[in-house]
Amino acid sequence: MRIGVLTGGGDVPGLNPAIKAIVNRAEDNGYQVFGIRRGWAGLLDYNLEDDKENWRCVIPLDKQAVRRVDRTGGTFLHTSRTNPGKVKSDRLPEFLREPDKEYEGLVDCTSHVLKVIEKLGINVLIPIGGDDTLSYGERLHNEGARVIAIPKTMDNDVYGTDYCIGFSTAVTRSIEFIHNLRTAAGSHERIAVVELFGRNSGETSLISAYLAGVDRALISEVPFNVERVAELVLRDKRDNPSNYAMLTVSEGAHHAGGSPFESGEADAYGHRKLGGIGEILGEEIKQLTGENILYQKIGYLMRSGAPDSLDLMVAANYAQMAMGLVERGESGRLVCLQRGVYSDIPISTLSQGTKRVNVPELYDINEYRPKVRHVFGMPMFLT
Repeated sequence: MRIGVLTGGGDVPGLNPAIKAIVNRAEDNGYQVFGIRRGWAGLLDYNLEDDKENWRCVIPLDKQAVRRVDRTGGTFLHTSRTNPGKVKSDRLPEFLREPDKEYEGLVDCTSHVLKVIEKLGINVLIPIGGDDTLSYGERLHNEGARVIAIPKTMDNDVYGTDYCIGFSTAVTRSIEFIHNLRTAAGSHERIAVVELFGRNSGETSLISAYLAGVDRALISEVPFNVERVAELVLRDKRDNPSNYAMLTVSEGAHHAGGSPFESGEADAYGHRKLGGIGEILGEEIKQLTGENILYQKIGYLMRSGAPDSLDLMVAANYAQMAMGLVERGESGRLVCLQRGVYSDIPISTLSQGTKRVNVPELYDINEYRPKVRHVFGMPMFLT
């Protein structure tokens, strides 16, 4: 048995512990494990005709290689947002180019990826990623490859599971930095605008704001009226004995009638870079209120450092579940948590819906703040 494991998309704490658990159990079973580097790019860039540079794409893993990796965050296999089914012409590996052929638009290199899987003798792939990374895993499953998927994303927005690796640590980091910023905001008597990650789902921002007790929180799902926001945070500042206010905003939040602030070219999954809405909003609040603004974009700090205990536990358990499915000969499955219970579902579930904040239950759209009406019978993270 040969297993290929990869990590794609954004890095999060918990990836390395998951890889370690997979390798340890696989070796105990007498299986071989290949680490595919830089996500799906490792298979795309693998040259079937020349092995000289292929060590940059795929590496053998054993217990010694992963002995200490669980102590750190990120992914030692590295990552990318590569989609071999939609490769831009300027990203196409030279060895895949046909002489005298003009390449335009997107190129589907899935046939090459399948040949690489066959060449390496990989019996089953375990991709660890979010919607985008796992959607290509579903594509390979439909093409006949064996795939067992593990959900990972700090946005916690993979459809079909209540929990994705990285979410707890991202919330923990966000709360910590929000509270740390109170000292500066209070000392200078400012309105603090804290921008957090969250493209389509504001769950990380919402839960962080709820637990940190911020004054207002703007999330991706609810367009905001800047005049109303300015009115509210000015009131919050004046009502605070320390004369400051705290406002969090998801990177995907946007003005009523507008769209998220994007920049740059779209990636392989059609996403352009988000970020900067907090700075724009801060300037608008300053113009409307005359108050000084403290703007802080937390961004990558949310996903930096070692995982917390919950992400360590879920990462290890997801890996054990994935290996159990491998041992049973399963394919096309996604490990998951549903209402606090570990389970697995068809990988096709990914494309059957979208996971977003339950606004009527968890958010006050008039006051722009978390409003948890009840928790009885709800999952731990209120998803």
